[in-house]
Parts: sequence; C-alpha cells; structure tokens
Amino acid sequence: MLNLKRIFIIMSERVKQKFQFCFRASELQRLSLVILIMIICVTGCTKKNDKTVIHQETVKFSSWGSKSEIDIIKPILSEFEKQNPDIKVDFMHIPQNYFQKLHLLFASNLAPDVIFINNFYLPIHANAGLLEELGTEVKSLSPFYGKSLQALSYNGKLYAIPRDVSNLVIYYNKDLFKKYGVPFPNKYWSFDDLLILAQKLTKDTNNDGKTDIWGISFEEDLLFYLPYLMSEGGGVLSDDLKHSIINTPQSKKGLQFYADLRNKYNVAPKKSESASATMAQLFLQGKLAMHLSGRWLVPKYREDANFDWDVINFPNGDAGSVVPMDASGWAITKNSKHKEAAAKLVKYLSSKESIEKFTQSGLIVPARIDVAEGDFSSCEKSPKNNKVFIDIIKTSKKTPVSTNYSEIQDELKEKTNYLFNSSIKVEN
Repeated sequence: MLNLKRIFIIMSERVKQKFQFCFRASELQRLSLVILIMIICVTGCTKKNDKTVIHQETVKFSSWGSKSEIDIIKPILSEFEKQNPDIKVDFMHIPQNYFQKLHLLFASNLAPDVIFINNFYLPIHANAGLLEELGTEVKSLSPFYGKSLQALSYNGKLYAIPRDVSNLVIYYNKDLFKKYGVPFPNKYWSFDDLLILAQKLTKDTNNDGKTDIWGISFEEDLLFYLPYLMSEGGGVLSDDLKHSIINTPQSKKGLQFYADLRNKYNVAPKKSESASATMAQLFLQGKLAMHLSGRWLVPKYREDANFDWDVINFPNGDAGSVVPMDASGWAITKNSKHKEAAAKLVKYLSSKESIEKFTQSGLIVPARIDVAEGDFSSCEKSPKNNKVFIDIIKTSKKTPVSTNYSEIQDELKEKTNYLFNSSIKVEN
C-alpha cells in the first residue's frame, strides 16, 4: 500500500520549490491541502478498483396475491438477491385484474421477465408465443407432481414450473354434526350420502318457516359444480379439448343433482336466502354445515372459525370422487432479455426451501412432492385431515382448458343461471 504521508511530504516540497515565488505561504498551505485530498481520492478509487466490480442486471417479476402472501414472497426475493448479488429483482405486485394488466404490459412490450401464472391463462399466453418453453419432457422434473406439470403444459410442452396445486374438498362444521347427532362423512361416502346428511343438517331453528342452517353450499361458478359432473363421468370439455361434453348423459346427471340440492331438496341456500353473504361467511357464521371449496380458505378458517371443523374428500358419483385439479407457477416470457437470470429466479422460487415457506401459512397445497409429503402432511394445525388435499391428487383430474375457456364459462353461466334459480329440469 502507498505511504500517503511520504507522498504528501515529497509533493508538498516540490510544489513549494516550484511555486515559492508565485504564491504566499498561506496559499502554499492551501495548495498542499488540495493535493492531499486529491491523493486520498485517487488512492480510494484505486482501492475500489482493486475489487471486482459487480455488474447487476434487473429481472422484473410479477405476481398477484394478498398481503399475507406478499409478506412471504418479499423475504424470499431478498434472500435470492443476497445469494445472487449480480441480480436485482424488480417485484411488480398486481393484486387486482392481474391478467388484464399483464395483457397490457405484453401489448406495450413491457412484460416482466418472470410471471406468476395459472393453468387457466397459460394456454392463451403459450398459444400466442409469449412464453419461453421450459422443456418437452415433463417427467424429468421428478420433485413435482406429474399432474401439476401437465396442468402447466400446452401441446405437450412445459411453460411454467409449479408452485402449488389447487383442488376442492368438503369443509364441514363438526360441532353442528355433533349437535344434531349426525355422523361425520367418510371417504367412501356417495352423492346419496351427501344428500341424506344435508337434509338432516338443514334446520329452521326458530320455527319461523325460514331456513337458518343449510346442509351444503351452492355457488354458480363452473369451478364449484364441475366436481358433480366429473364424478359422474362427465365434464365440460373432452381431454383432447376437441369437443364439448357438457350435453352427455353423465354431465346432465351431475348437473341435475347439483341443481336439485337447491331447488328440489332445499338443502342449499338460494340467492334470496344468502343475500350478499358468501358461502365462506355463512360457514363461519355457523349457518352452513358443509362447504365445497379449496385450500385458500384454510388460513381464514384457522383464524376466524370459533367451532371445530375438518375436511373430507368430495363424495363418490358413478365415476368415483373426481375433482378438477389446477396449478399455478412461474413462467419466463419469450422476449425477456435476461433469461439466464430469470431462470435462476424461477429455480430458486421453486426450490424445496422456498416452497416450504409458501406452505407455512396454510394457503397452498405444494406442488413439490418432498414438501407435500413432509411438513405439509404432518401439520398439527386444523384441519386434522389435512392429508386429504394430497390424497385426492391421485383421483383428481386436470381441468381441460382451451384458449377460449373464458368464453365457454361465460356461455355456461348464461345457460345455467335459469337452471340454478328455478325448478326446471336439465334438457334431455
């Protein structure tokens, strides 16, 4: 290292000798001070230049999610940046109208490098050439459930690495079952069993002629009546996506049973009866004995339910207990200029350590087998039958999703609206 004091003395003397006739003593002192500052600056710069200068590239990453979910994501991204000091993550949180806003970003050539996406919108983006193909042989990604990889594939090619799988179970209020002496459902129960239990649990508690407690939930979105169709051997689209199967006898049977729960047997709330309350709110209020829904309600029920509750698999129809299985994960955009860095981020987000952190809140069913069959299955928090979310992956079916799936859902909403809100029958 250079001796600053020695350099200062030598240069000061030379300055004095050369300029002693041009400057007064006080001016020479000031000039010497300037020289000292310059030497320190130059030496400091030299020391910095001795170190390797890190070139940092920025990767843009977008996701939806509630505050609790974002509180999980941000520390994971910070840890990634610490482990990869040459990469900075610009996190874009889009809590509402996520895919509409993402569409505008793509149209403006401002799309993020990495996007969080689900199986409903992946076909649209993949078909439009907006996503980077991640591989043609999904079986090679052994840590993940095969169905989750299939859900995030299009035309046999993988376009996103899964974070979670999404399926449906029956939540049930154990206190209500005990109060009215109704046995709990078991995994072998049937559609007939569901109806019998729902009838026993539908109550007019104050004898005013109006139902106060309903046996089973009812929602008009396709997601919530699709299990009734699938479990009878039907559905909406064929597995190859080439034709509609909504009008098959199996689909009609499942659809009719679902409509009858509300309109014939009166064990599910009508719109006029539930008013503006959601099914989750009715369940928390103790007004709903059984609720068909997904994993996303677990954190809320853990926090807000003041009664004992658990989950059970969907009942068996003629084709068994079959619910749609969906998935969400991370994709790399086709026009990204930072694909190598983006790939590192996706690999980190989908690692065992990261997925475990996403799972801790209870919000998701992990797509990684090593996480799902580890801490997730042995979780001591409610629901006690937590493992059912994993067990039903085997019998679940990947939702057949086409590029025009949104339009199909809109058309079905129009057709089923009258069916679900009147006493008419499904057309034969």
